[in-house]
Amino acid sequence: MKYYDTKNWLGILFRISKSETIKKLFLPMLVMGIYSCIVAFIELKVFEINENHFLKDLSLIYSLLGFVLSLLLVFRTNTAYDRWWEGRKLWGQLVNDSRNFAIKINAILANDDDYNRSFFRKSISYFPHLLSRHLSKESTEFALDESYNELYDAEKAQHPPVSLVNMMMNRILHLHRENKISGEQMIFLDKQLSGFLEVCGGCERIKNTPIPFSYSSFVKKFILTYVLILPLSQIATVGYAMIPLTVFVFYVLMSLELIAEEIEDPFSNDENDLPTEQMAQNIEKNVQQIIYLKPKND
Repeated sequence: MKYYDTKNWLGILFRISKSETIKKLFLPMLVMGIYSCIVAFIELKVFEINENHFLKDLSLIYSLLGFVLSLLLVFRTNTAYDRWWEGRKLWGQLVNDSRNFAIKINAILANDDDYNRSFFRKSISYFPHLLSRHLSKESTEFALDESYNELYDAEKAQHPPVSLVNMMMNRILHLHRENKISGEQMIFLDKQLSGFLEVCGGCERIKNTPIPFSYSSFVKKFILTYVLILPLSQIATVGYAMIPLTVFVFYVLMSLELIAEEIEDPFSNDENDLPTEQMAQNIEKNVQQIIYLKPKND
């Protein structure tokens, strides 16, 4: 995710980032400009269409189509942003659950129980990294001590986040059998572990449920048809000035569609996606501070 100063609007205007849609649309905009030139030449030079031509009457109908298209694009971008914001809320819940779970584990386990304290210290820190990797299908950097290579088994499992939660739950049950954790303590620890799985399931729902193909395809076709008809209906009114206007309208409408496509999947590690790895690192720092280990020289 790209961070910026929201108050420095001049810097925002003149800054070109990797996700700028003009880079992706440069070739289509060039084609659209050539198309507009051809249409303008045919209408103004070959058929000698002027402002009294019947094509001028199409502008009213065209304005109505523009209104319908604007409603579609508003719904499209709002739906995409809702998916992005839901993903952000889920990761916010993961931050809270991780801190709460770490605080409770730190309070329950004995101060000299370095083995179990170190296990939960590592496993809770590892879960957000593992979830980020699971959602984006890209590797993340996280170093494990050699004595805790058992956590790597979770990464090799068919569903790594669930496997890691299963390991933590088995460890809690083992501690319960050793009378290190009471039944009441197991209940409120289970709440946080269930929260981990709820966050994972919610993120997977966003990741694996794209916008229906028929709707996305219809919006793209509608935009293309709208822009292709634009010079035919407006050149009789504004003449050759319609060439740059057509390119600009195409750029604006298609940019909205491309932005919606990018933010509707907030876990792909694109520039406008959620900074899941950064949030995972923050969770790791919090957990490391909460669950302390007894110094070896004590």
